[in-house]
Amino acid sequence: MKDNRDLAHGWLEKARSDLYATERLLDGNGPYDAACFHAQQAIEKAMKALLALSGQPIPRTHDLDELQRTCNFVQPIPELQSLDLSEATDYAVQLRYDIEFWPEKETAVQAHALAQQVVAIITIALE
Repeated sequence: MKDNRDLAHGWLEKARSDLYATERLLDGNGPYDAACFHAQQAIEKAMKALLALSGQPIPRTHDLDELQRTCNFVQPIPELQSLDLSEATDYAVQLRYDIEFWPEKETAVQAHALAQQVVAIITIALE
């Protein structure tokens, strides 16, 4: 049977997979909306890894602000608390259905950088 650490590492591997997808999309010149989506997913799954490590139920939400608040309550990490994740939340669902939203490469690069930062912070917390 898997313990909390195993579950957390599983979530973190899924987050890294989304980071990899984001990198491939950026290297291949898009599509940048999909790159933003995968960056959001990497952030979401990394925070769910932190919750899994703490034995918390994993909420079925894409709201990064909500996940950040929950993570900060369960295991306060100043580096994670200081990040503004609100814009990246929109990349989960709203962006996927907004036919007017076609982000530039720079937007996707920024989303990827934020995702890398969150994954790195949580990787350290899981060690």
